Amino acid sequence: MSFAATSVRTRLTLWHSAALGLIVLTFSLGIYFTVRSAMLAELDRQLANATDMIGEAAAGGTGELYETEEHGSISLFQVVGTSGVLYKTQAWAKTPLLNVDVSTRPGNAWSERLATGELYRMHSSMARVENDTVRVIVAQDERPVGQSLRSLAATMVLGFPGALALALMGGYVLAGKALSPINRIVLKAQEITADRLSERLPVDNPADEFGKLATVFNKTFSRLQDSFDRLKRFTADASHELRTPLTAIRSIGEVALQSSNDPACREVIGSMLEETDRLRSLVDNLLMLARADSGMAPLKKEKIELGPLVQETVEYMGALFEEKRQGLTVALEKNIVVEADRTTLRQAIINLLDNATKYTPVGGHVSVVMRRQKTNIVTIEITDSGPGIADQHRDKIFERFYRVDPGRSSETGGAGLGLSIAKWAVQANGGRLEFQPHEGGGSMFRIQMPAR
Repeated sequence: MSFAATSVRTRLTLWHSAALGLIVLTFSLGIYFTVRSAMLAELDRQLANATDMIGEAAAGGTGELYETEEHGSISLFQVVGTSGVLYKTQAWAKTPLLNVDVSTRPGNAWSERLATGELYRMHSSMARVENDTVRVIVAQDERPVGQSLRSLAATMVLGFPGALALALMGGYVLAGKALSPINRIVLKAQEITADRLSERLPVDNPADEFGKLATVFNKTFSRLQDSFDRLKRFTADASHELRTPLTAIRSIGEVALQSSNDPACREVIGSMLEETDRLRSLVDNLLMLARADSGMAPLKKEKIELGPLVQETVEYMGALFEEKRQGLTVALEKNIVVEADRTTLRQAIINLLDNATKYTPVGGHVSVVMRRQKTNIVTIEITDSGPGIADQHRDKIFERFYRVDPGRSSETGGAGLGLSIAKWAVQANGGRLEFQPHEGGGSMFRIQMPAR
């Protein structure tokens, strides 16, 4: 997974840890070289003092230099005059330092690494002794300084992973707290649908970036809600206004059909009445959906026994099955009580049965099975032996005006609203409507309701 594909919290944590790690590393290197410079400066100061003291002792002769060797703090030094070495300590004679050519050194203080690997800090200065000018060379083992620096470096190296781990944990926690408004916005945004446009995103601080973002989205939701409300009002008003002229057209057509004796005229009037009934059904469905969207659909929930309601609905639709010579099997478990609105739940079952008989061929079969599940959920399964629904249509069959086969739907009079109304009616009663392909062909629609 690429860095860009990770979450914002992860990226903030990594950036914070990388920046803090770079700062700690730079700070550690700064401390290391500062301490090293300070320790070498202190050692150089001690060597400079020792050089001055030995230069003064050289003026008193070898006796003074011997006393300095015996009782002084510096055991590695030598005094070189124009005629050669005037004095060198025993420790100096035992080390390879006597082979160092100090005349080639550019400064007074330097570090000298011997062939044996030992490191010495050396200091050289000139002193006036009687009629001669001598060079005083002082050396000090640098190993104590090196050991202190190695201990400091080890502490820093061992502490760096711990500091980086703390930076990761701290950065993750801080990033989580900083992004917590986004998480609340995301959770709330997932709840906002076309049916819940009145909901708004939380705004913790209108002055910060997250607050400004949530405010902009809330204004957008307000505009969307206003547009949806106007559309719903238009649909409801148009549907309501269309009912009156359709009723008038049907009344006129029925009167004309009764008074006409011309077969051709009666056929035309009959076709007109069929189209009028189709339009009236469409208007009624649109008006029902508009009321459902606006929350104005009248629902009167009560405890009802589900078996007799399903049986009554099946008997109501029985004439359609007889007309198409379709077989119908009904298996209903008794004594199942649900709390629902009888009218809307009955409408959902009617729509599903109507859909089943429309798409089941002549001589086909439809079954209605109702039973209680172990989880105290009652299911109503309506299965047909029709052609089924292809995979590419299954996610859209509950959308309004969606038709799997537009040509065939026109022949059967469907407008693509039956399943949408059925789904709304089931959900309004606290249930769930789902589609499942039936083995061997056909379709099965399952209503799930909580049983009392």
